Amino acid sequence: MKFRLYLLVIAAVVPFLSKAQNMQQLNAAEIKQGLEALNVTGSVLYIAAHPDDENTRLLAYLAKDKKVRTGYLSLTRGDGGQNLIGNEQAELLGLIRTQELLAARRTDGAEQFFTRANDFGFSKNPEESFKIWDKAKILADVVWVIRKFQPDVIITRFPEDGRAGHGHHSGSAILAHEAFSAAADPKQFPEQLAFVKPWQAKRILWNTFNFGGNNTTADDQLKLDVGLYNPLLGKSYGEIAAESRSNHRSQGFGSARQRGSSTEFFTLVAGEKATKDIFEGIDFSLKRLPGSAAIQQLLTEINATYDAADPAASINKLLKLRTLVKDKPFKHELLDDLILASAGIWFESAAANSAYALNQPVNVKVQGIARVKPGFPLAISLEESNSGAAFSLVPNKLMSEDKTITTNDIGLSQPYWLEKQHPLGSFVVDDQTKIGLPENPVGLSALFKIKIGDAVIEKQRPVVYKYTDQVRGEVYQPLVIAPPVTATLTEKAYVFNGNEAKQIAVQLKSFKDNATGQLQPLVPAGWKVSPEKASFTLAKGEEQVLEFTVSPAGHISGGNLTFQVILDGETYDKGLRVINYEHIPLQTLFPPAVARVDKIDLKLAGRRIGYIAGAGDLIPESLKQIGYEVVNLNENQVINTDLSGFDAIVTGVRLYNVNDQIRSMQPKLMKYVENGGTLLVQYNVNNPLKLENIGPYPFRLSRDRVTEEGAKVGILKPEIPVLNYPNKITAKDFEGWIQERGLYFVTDADPKYTAVLSMNDQGESAKTGALIVADYGKGRFVYTGLSFFRQLPAGVPGAYRLFVNLLSGKK
Repeated sequence: MKFRLYLLVIAAVVPFLSKAQNMQQLNAAEIKQGLEALNVTGSVLYIAAHPDDENTRLLAYLAKDKKVRTGYLSLTRGDGGQNLIGNEQAELLGLIRTQELLAARRTDGAEQFFTRANDFGFSKNPEESFKIWDKAKILADVVWVIRKFQPDVIITRFPEDGRAGHGHHSGSAILAHEAFSAAADPKQFPEQLAFVKPWQAKRILWNTFNFGGNNTTADDQLKLDVGLYNPLLGKSYGEIAAESRSNHRSQGFGSARQRGSSTEFFTLVAGEKATKDIFEGIDFSLKRLPGSAAIQQLLTEINATYDAADPAASINKLLKLRTLVKDKPFKHELLDDLILASAGIWFESAAANSAYALNQPVNVKVQGIARVKPGFPLAISLEESNSGAAFSLVPNKLMSEDKTITTNDIGLSQPYWLEKQHPLGSFVVDDQTKIGLPENPVGLSALFKIKIGDAVIEKQRPVVYKYTDQVRGEVYQPLVIAPPVTATLTEKAYVFNGNEAKQIAVQLKSFKDNATGQLQPLVPAGWKVSPEKASFTLAKGEEQVLEFTVSPAGHISGGNLTFQVILDGETYDKGLRVINYEHIPLQTLFPPAVARVDKIDLKLAGRRIGYIAGAGDLIPESLKQIGYEVVNLNENQVINTDLSGFDAIVTGVRLYNVNDQIRSMQPKLMKYVENGGTLLVQYNVNNPLKLENIGPYPFRLSRDRVTEEGAKVGILKPEIPVLNYPNKITAKDFEGWIQERGLYFVTDADPKYTAVLSMNDQGESAKTGALIVADYGKGRFVYTGLSFFRQLPAGVPGAYRLFVNLLSGKK
């Protein structure tokens, strides 16, 4: 058992062989790169807190130059950050960033891992992070990844103190340091030892840095030049790193390619000291394997005689090597992939449709081809075990069979960490073997057996769906296994103004033929809904919208509104959400068909709102819920049309960071205020800004924020109109906020501005830059760092009341 586990954890994965939706074909140079990697043992694990924290240049150097197995453990999936490409937040943003990280790893060559930690937003110290995460749980996850990956060296991105700049950052370094020792201790997390064994890395290092005005490097530290050029790939590691980092599109991290020498610095955290090289005292050669002499001799011969013009000429020797290392801890997966690549073998199982209902048969086309020259001396055949397809592969002839695969015992296509509701700090994952994985293990799969001569190579691949787009060409996407019928609500929270009824639409979609059933709403106590049930009949792929009238009654509290689909004697309670961006695979998930409902006492003044999109938020949808008419304005409309018909104009989050036309729009917006309008500007980061002066009078943006959502809020000017009209704002309106109070507060504001609120996290001085207002001409300018973009979609009553006041012009 121990031997089999050892084989599992050292299996090598090179960048160009990483999991992707379609089978990746290696060119001759990449095959040569892989052959050289067969000579190398050992591994390095890099640890930080978020997507984008990793040093992609170092990862690329380790994976593609040193050719050691390289991994990046990100504690979180980046759920708590901001989104520059759309309006997805929280778990949905985490899904996007997970796929962006996987794309980055396919570029730089490392593997990707995660813990169960949820990115709950900015944290000012590790103590807060550990309290919310449950330190012991996340430490166990780090230990688990170390024991599975078995790194010779562990490297952290951040220090364990305030220089890390974020409580998650310093927390990741603290956990890595503790896990370095805990992973080797069989008394720590002994339940893991049913799957893995204790592991002691040689040393743990901190990869010091010089950025953000903080230089932690020194000449006496260990150094490594990672700016080398790889002639096989035709790129330097600085160029590869930029391509890798540019995959983080939701964060706006497009990067310029760097060329030439580049030095990385390291300092010892724990373990055996090194004086000249971070790998000092570690043998990465095949000598670590038992009986390696014959293996090394054959590998040397294979690399020396490899012909880039005819990779297939190496297959006989590679098959001999495969026999030689059969019972040894070798890079078996890499070797098999190189054999297949040398023979130009391609295969896949593609479904006829993009989605199927649970337990329904899936029609697939199994295809395969071997691009070897005529007269190739070894017979090649392919069998797909799950469908029963089998055929010989004639040189350079595409073979295919239409078959059916059953989906019994295959669950929903749901990200494993989102299968269950979770607390703020961490996801709930009951299966120990899934912890650490970047995405689901293969769901509906095809098990291919490729026979080359007497050797049989087995490869498990996901069944995919592909289609041809007129613009993009051939597009692959994950196959979806769905509930028979989904019930999707348009909002995750509904706000009711007094006892006024609201029409709530539910969109049904069927994933099976002849779906006849009922949709039943369940409302909190004291609420009313009509009708109590609604019937439906749907064909496969058909959609239908059913409407229900929901109303509060009397003095009642909020709660959850749930919809259940009753079909064929079974009850289903899932909605449907699809995330579709061209730079990542299509993401489909089935969240609960549940929404929050709350009753609030809300008065409106003015009805017509103009909205200028920034980086993406859900403010327009939230305002429409409470009765506003919201008009989305583009740059041309702002510049060239009359804005006087709007009671207020709202700018989306980070507009002044992302829109190059803001310089042209700003004079028109200021004139709108001067003539009597209300302009509400939501938060922007302090760098980079497209325009220095955001308001009519000067102020600066700082990095100040209040991360405790329950932080006490002081009202500085209780008599100010924005706190009294049309709603009276009190301390109660700051109850129930989520994730944070606000971010990037104002500082050094001109005296013409009035600071409205004060707030601070525990142990810090009061900050007064969360909300400032100023009269300008006949109108009003508002700047706010309060996180309304999180509060309104979550249905926080007090946030709605305050936001409405900020939109309301002078009384």
